[in-house]
Amino acid sequence: MALRNLVTALLITCLFSRPAAAGDVAMETLLQTSTSWDGAAYKNYPAGQPEISIVKVTIPPHTKMQWHTHPMPNAGYLLSGELTVERQDGSAKHHYTAGQAIAETVGTVHRGVTGDSPAVIIVFYAGTKGMPLSQPVKGE
Repeated sequence: MALRNLVTALLITCLFSRPAAAGDVAMETLLQTSTSWDGAAYKNYPAGQPEISIVKVTIPPHTKMQWHTHPMPNAGYLLSGELTVERQDGSAKHHYTAGQAIAETVGTVHRGVTGDSPAVIIVFYAGTKGMPLSQPVKGE
């Protein structure tokens, strides 16, 4: 629970680009879920020393990313462009546009596919020290 609160606080901090005057702070929950975009329930966080990573990812237009998995819970906010995420087994697909939040899958083989413009996404990973953010998987 404390790790989720830390990730939420980091997300809120990143969304405010200027210092707020007294009484000027507004909060908007962009995503609060216990399941990933494909409906799978999140399990426990990885055991070990927690490590939070925040990564800005820019994916060129008309890109099919490599099939991969994530070993830990993570979520992203799509700043610009569009992104379709799909499971390798074809059982789920979801399309996102700028301004939407994405609850990523854990341990499920998937990829992102971009549209006509670059997709820029800020991703928040809640893992443990030394854990890779993603792991490539052989695919098409």
